Amino acid sequence: MMETAMKKEQKKIGLLDKINIFRKRHSESTLGAILIVFIIFLSLASDRFLTLRNISNLLRSTSIVGVAAVGMTFVIISAGIDLSIGAVLGLSGVIAALLMTSGVPIFLSVIGAVICGTVVGIIQGWVIYKGNVPPFIATLAGMMIIRGGVMLITGANMVSGLPKSFRSFATAEFLGLPAVFFIWMVVLGLGAFIAKYTKFGRNIYAIGSNEEAARLSGINIKKNIVAVYGFCAFTASIAGILFLIRLGNGLPSAGTGYEMDAVAAAVVGGASLMGAEGSILGTFLGAIIIAMIRNGGNLLGINSFILNIIVGSLIVGAVLVDQKSKKQGK
Repeated sequence: MMETAMKKEQKKIGLLDKINIFRKRHSESTLGAILIVFIIFLSLASDRFLTLRNISNLLRSTSIVGVAAVGMTFVIISAGIDLSIGAVLGLSGVIAALLMTSGVPIFLSVIGAVICGTVVGIIQGWVIYKGNVPPFIATLAGMMIIRGGVMLITGANMVSGLPKSFRSFATAEFLGLPAVFFIWMVVLGLGAFIAKYTKFGRNIYAIGSNEEAARLSGINIKKNIVAVYGFCAFTASIAGILFLIRLGNGLPSAGTGYEMDAVAAAVVGGASLMGAEGSILGTFLGAIIIAMIRNGGNLLGINSFILNIIVGSLIVGAVLVDQKSKKQGK
């Protein structure tokens, strides 16, 4: 009887996978069309939009949130949430800055900072699973603890005096585009590969769809939950290094609000807060669309508060569309 139940749950997961693939393709096509419309409209509305300088600035600012959004997408697919990635971003930047100003080589400083941030994510994943603490509460508490720790370490002061060779990367370009953009592309590629071609990626979708069914299918829930929060913190730590490069100083409050931007990029990109749905390509498109709204709005002189209202409405609209499609699919 147990084997029959397992087979039924496995078939259910397989059917849900097919439905999700269709929804992802439909969502990505729609987002692509919206992006093209925005590009055409903004290029006609402002002669500064398609300039190389503006495109470079847009990509440079979006890359930081975009990197963090890759990890957030996996967490949302698993039916979780991580409110601590902004704090992890700030933590990794400060640690890297402190190490570099202490004479540690740049490469080792960056690696050490990313490892520290990733370990924080692993600990939070363990607390969520082992302590049965809701992800919202665990990561909210984690955000407060990390922020407090960073302030204590730095005395709430900015860490300055970074090596010139490190700071010069802020203006580095490749093929006419910011170097940080290509780091985002590498992280996107890694995320897309994991989601599509690895057992871990498939497990996360299964857990987000039905955790109990995934458990009956032989998936190690603990291992995958801990890993997904560790990966989210890993991408947030990389984003922290990019923020440090851009700013040129270690800022204790760095990353404030970035967790919401990352969630927004994933949700607008088609990720469902109920779990089991989302794609890296969708998150990329979502991040670019949100950045383009803000960038284009600034070029057209639209009040920043109005732009926040537009972005917030876009998020609500994306969730409403998701809920409606689910009801129609039942």
